[in-house]
Amino acid sequence: MKPDTATRRHGDAATTDLRRAAELIRDGGLVAFPTETVYGLGANAFDAAAVARIFTVKGRPRQSPLIVHVDSIEMARTLVREWPLAADLLARRYWPGPLTLVLPKQPSIPDIVTAGLATVGIRVPSHPLALALIRAAGVPIAAPSANPFTELSPTTAEHVRQSLGDAVDLVLDGGPATVGIESTVLSLAGPEAVLLRPGVIPLPEIESLIGPVRIAEGAGAAAHSSPGMHPQHYRPRTPLVLLAVGDPPPAGRGEWLRLGREMPSEPAAYAAILYAALHRLDTKGLDWIAVERPPDAPAWAGVLDRLTRAAK
Repeated sequence: MKPDTATRRHGDAATTDLRRAAELIRDGGLVAFPTETVYGLGANAFDAAAVARIFTVKGRPRQSPLIVHVDSIEMARTLVREWPLAADLLARRYWPGPLTLVLPKQPSIPDIVTAGLATVGIRVPSHPLALALIRAAGVPIAAPSANPFTELSPTTAEHVRQSLGDAVDLVLDGGPATVGIESTVLSLAGPEAVLLRPGVIPLPEIESLIGPVRIAEGAGAAAHSSPGMHPQHYRPRTPLVLLAVGDPPPAGRGEWLRLGREMPSEPAAYAAILYAALHRLDTKGLDWIAVERPPDAPAWAGVLDRLTRAAK
């Protein structure tokens, strides 16, 4: 049995789909919805029981916090205890968009959302359907990617249906994700800014706004400061190998994703189709998927992070 799916429609039908999704969120349901990064598995961020279902459906450990999606800076500020100048500068530059800010949380956010930490990651997605859902529901939406934990993130509604089946109450179809990898996560909760997860926003660009940013080390067994810090993550079921130019492929049957051939040579364009390409190859019954290692440069940091974790 598959979950109900609200496909891309117009007019009254689309309004009905959105209203139903908002009611499900308010009533403790789970709704998969599109963002510009990847599809999210959403629940009312104020409802601890609903959020617990996210962890169950994904098989996600409780030490991995969730990102809370809001529709505006104003909503974000109601969920945090501090709003430093750096947060204001970054939010006004990048929101709506693929940037998550980690800040000290208000008590209204249940501990299950934040892995028991005193901080919460918040962002304003830029996908119009995501924003419409948050506004219609009237509550912030906690949402990780809509897929089993550590597996390949979904960038289409069909990816969600294939990976989660009927465990989701409703899937909103908003078309393919345009950014294609998860958001940049930046902590502003301490005396220095810390990059917890790279994305498509180059670090030098962020530093030009707020000054030096420290890059976090890998997470251990305790609660993670950010989602996406598990050493093995973003993995197709087919073994993925990350190879330099000239490296021989493994034995057996496989396919390559080469820079400038199968894959774009520009980082944003590459990120936009990376997961879709891996999903496609993952259905072919291959022994391996080989990916040519992208440049070790700031603009490629998000892509390189995803591929490095997927290859472990």
